[in-house]
Amino acid sequence: MSYLIKDTTREERKNIVKNALGISIGANSTPSKEAVELAKEYIEGRLELKEVQKQIIERYKK
Repeated sequence: MSYLIKDTTREERKNIVKNALGISIGANSTPSKEAVELAKEYIEGRLELKEVQKQIIERYKK
């Protein structure tokens, strides 16, 4: 399955994010506000998932 914006609908991206956040919460790790905001950018089709992941990793490295 491709997670690229061009290959997914908004609803599919919303479900991808919902599942990912659910896994994170299930592992006793609450996502930061920044991570949630970046996920919204993916849902809305403004950032590819790969870019969201890259930005989240960069923020945690600091």
